[in-house]
Amino acid sequence: MRIGEYPERPAQRTDDGDRDRAGWPHAAVDTPLSPDPLDTSEAQILLQLGFGKPLVAAMAERAARYGTTIEQELLGDGWIDPDAYYAALARMLRLPYLSQVNAEGVTDVSHLDSQLVQPATIRLQHARQAPVTVIVPEARRVPMILGMLNRLPDLRHSLAVAAGSTVRQAVWKAGAPRRLQQTIGNLFENNPKYSARIVLWGRQGFYTGVGVTTAALGTLIAPSLALLTLHVLMSSLYFISLWLKFFAIRYCREPSQPILPLPEKKDLPVYTVMVALYREATVAAQLVATLRRLNWPPSLLDIKLVCEADDRETIEALEALRPGPQFEIVKVPPMQPRTKPKALSYALPAARGEFLAIYDAEDRPHPDQLLEAYGRFAKAPQTLACVQAPLIITNARASWLSALFSLEYSALFRALLPMLARAGMPLPLGGTSNHFRTAVLRKAGGWDPYNVTEDADLGMRLYRLGYRADNVRHTLEDAPTTLKSWCGQRTRWYKGWLQTWLVMMRDPRQLVRDMGWKAFIVFQLMIGGMLVSSLAHPFILLFFFVTLVAMLDNPATDIHILAKTLFTIDIVNIFGSYSAFLAVGAAAMIHHEKKLVGWRWVLIPVYWMLVSFSAWRAVVELKTRPFFWHKTQHQPHAQAGPAKSARPYSHPQNVRVPR
Repeated sequence: MRIGEYPERPAQRTDDGDRDRAGWPHAAVDTPLSPDPLDTSEAQILLQLGFGKPLVAAMAERAARYGTTIEQELLGDGWIDPDAYYAALARMLRLPYLSQVNAEGVTDVSHLDSQLVQPATIRLQHARQAPVTVIVPEARRVPMILGMLNRLPDLRHSLAVAAGSTVRQAVWKAGAPRRLQQTIGNLFENNPKYSARIVLWGRQGFYTGVGVTTAALGTLIAPSLALLTLHVLMSSLYFISLWLKFFAIRYCREPSQPILPLPEKKDLPVYTVMVALYREATVAAQLVATLRRLNWPPSLLDIKLVCEADDRETIEALEALRPGPQFEIVKVPPMQPRTKPKALSYALPAARGEFLAIYDAEDRPHPDQLLEAYGRFAKAPQTLACVQAPLIITNARASWLSALFSLEYSALFRALLPMLARAGMPLPLGGTSNHFRTAVLRKAGGWDPYNVTEDADLGMRLYRLGYRADNVRHTLEDAPTTLKSWCGQRTRWYKGWLQTWLVMMRDPRQLVRDMGWKAFIVFQLMIGGMLVSSLAHPFILLFFFVTLVAMLDNPATDIHILAKTLFTIDIVNIFGSYSAFLAVGAAAMIHHEKKLVGWRWVLIPVYWMLVSFSAWRAVVELKTRPFFWHKTQHQPHAQAGPAKSARPYSHPQNVRVPR
């Protein structure tokens, strides 16, 4: 499809019936049909405020292209200081200007959060004087407001002007207690079957207890039979889950599809970008610089840097950068569980965008990623709820852990997930570079604040609700380089995958009805198979060596056929898992990435044992501290290993772009 063939977006209404967002009637708004961009009420007001004609004309041309207003372009691109601008409007209207709004005077009502999306008017209550209505006037409405004030001069005593950011700050603070309770309890109270707040439901706990007791009694009564049964069960499950990776190798050999043309930057919607930050002061500058490079009109960007309110170091580092009007620092009040999904869910009601992207602090997304995601959404059915960008590790040379991590990510994001997306199967999303339809995300209940791999959980939940996911342009990311950081992150992942599996399997029959048998099996292979293979790996090795020793001590004719079969399966499981890990990951890489990995692929057996250690640690933590979030420490890319290992933001022809 050519660029010009992208479907035109319908003109978006900014009104609500016959009144605007501040409650003023539209009849008084001057919207002439003259082709002269300066012959509008908005342009004339801006000229009266002292803006030059060339600047107003340039902003008018940009506004016509993007479907915005001149005022939005001036404010969104940082041409003017919001406080100075709204103070000037207040003087023109002869109304008092409030540089700060006391949040204690704002009554927290059910619809208050609408002022986070589009601040227009709030009511301030005072103990010793009449209430005051604070408005955020638009330039194009000024003539109408002046006319109303001239007709009703007493209104001046009950009106005041403030900047939109000032109103938002007051609303954030006034509604914080209620919003926090909703964030924590919304999914559990409205859709408890999707919430991980209770780790094991009644029947699950009962069956788990029965299984553990039966296994313990069987081991005591008939240890040989119990060990044989365990061997058969583990080897069989391990063998079955291995086949999904071999299918991915076949996918990697298929010719990659060409990159589709990007949509025109015309009549674009607002796009929200969220980044959850905690103790990330060291990467603040890199993050802000990266987000500024996104190829999207600043006036239509809504970037929310979501921080814990008591993380003063990160907040101060961000504020010192003065990131720009398209950025907003959201401060989440401290309350358990202190997880990334809780922080994102707290900020979700304030998302202004029709689409919403999630990034991590250390991410460096391709500048065109938003455009490509929007283009994919624009021509896809409404059932496409999410697109996932593949994550490419750029510090593979930094350590042997990061080298093997890059192989693992290559296999997952450039082979397994694209293969599943093409087949219309459920995707366990990565925790970053996800792009959502905001309305669908809200309808699905947002993120589960109690699930520590909220990405995989949300991907499965969206599929159950009838939605699908796809892939877009890549994001560059750095892998952990130290054993402590890597193990903490991997433990959190496995704990969250266990949570997701338990939540999904609360009612297996309903799950089959929601997903269908094929998707149900894929879910078991992706999530269940990953858990089983990681937990069972040391036992498979143990069974292999025990069987090998037993076979060497006995004549070949005395070896039972079952022992030979299990031994063969164990060999396939062990060496097949190592081979698939290497083959799938390397098949999806370009030559430069393979050079960064180098000889360190020989440490794959050690890597697998660390994976197994983290998986068992996750099982223990699921009981002892199920909602604990292992923080992964990040550092600027220049310090995260050799910076020259990173590829520039480009898509050379030999880079595989999954579709």
